[in-house]
Amino acid sequence: MADRRHPANDAWEALLTAHSSLIRQFNAQDVWGDLSMKEYDVLYTLSKCPNPIRLSELNRHVLLSQPALSRMVDRLAERGLVSRSTDPRDGRGVRLALTGEGLAVQRRIGRRHGRLVAQAMLK
Repeated sequence: MADRRHPANDAWEALLTAHSSLIRQFNAQDVWGDLSMKEYDVLYTLSKCPNPIRLSELNRHVLLSQPALSRMVDRLAERGLVSRSTDPRDGRGVRLALTGEGLAVQRRIGRRHGRLVAQAMLK
């Protein structure tokens, strides 16, 4: 009987296994301070945006549901890491950006996390 496995499926399974392993490894590292890894992901995503973005745009780049992301942004804003501003093109909309403190936190954690990523990828 012929092997029915497909190389693409094997590659997909290997990718998911590697991703899961790395996420567990990174999550266990003592680099996040008082943030979760998912909160850091939001700060990192915002740090790459040259201008404030809407929540719906942010949601396209993180692995959270829109309601969970909205609650997380609320918490990050309460902590002074994310700012909200009225969308100049749509007065009902809100745009999100890092505050100066949010950028400093993202950079501090990012430097340490980046070293861990490099170490993991070079093993």
